[in-house]
Amino acid sequence: MDGGDRVSGGRVTVVGRVLGPISTNCWIITCVETGSVLVVDPGGPPGALAELLPGPDSRSEAAVVNTHGHFDHVWGNLELELPTMIHRLDAGMMASAREAGGCWGYEVPQPPPPSAFLEDGDPLRLGGMEFRVIHTPGHTPGSVCLLGHGLLITGDTLFRGSVGRTDLPGGDGGRLMLSLRRFMTLDDDLRVLPGHGEETVLGFEKRTNPFLKGI
Repeated sequence: MDGGDRVSGGRVTVVGRVLGPISTNCWIITCVETGSVLVVDPGGPPGALAELLPGPDSRSEAAVVNTHGHFDHVWGNLELELPTMIHRLDAGMMASAREAGGCWGYEVPQPPPPSAFLEDGDPLRLGGMEFRVIHTPGHTPGSVCLLGHGLLITGDTLFRGSVGRTDLPGGDGGRLMLSLRRFMTLDDDLRVLPGHGEETVLGFEKRTNPFLKGI
């Protein structure tokens, strides 16, 4: 995973951090014009993320988006103390994150209730940034992706060369395949930022990912 700063579309910078014991990708998207920051999936003790967020005296905005409710993607919500957004179908899963983490042997801080819910087709605006919410059920009922600024932030829906597992509670392989079909009409040059593993490019995945070929 490339952890360096990059400019996408001339309006945002992207910084990636791998957090927590399950190596969850946290993406920090910053608006070049306003300094506003969107934190996607703070999947472990956020620690060093604080240096990337606006200070208490700044007028810049900051918020968290959880692409889904699994404990390894909401782990840092409490410590960041920022408004959080998630799809309503995964709100219950997020509410049980501490219990779920305990089942895997991890002490996960209980995340606060979401500040807002994300729905398919919603515009997500923060500072000078705007993303479109794409509801992509399959890995979980409320999984979402974000599209904008040349980026497709996919959570655990799409990985480099693979897709999210569907054998956990709430997973549905058939629904995941329907969700993946929505990507086939998107631009090939979109930079894909997944929830785990290396980033990729959507056109490359269309050509080589066995789960996308032929759908």
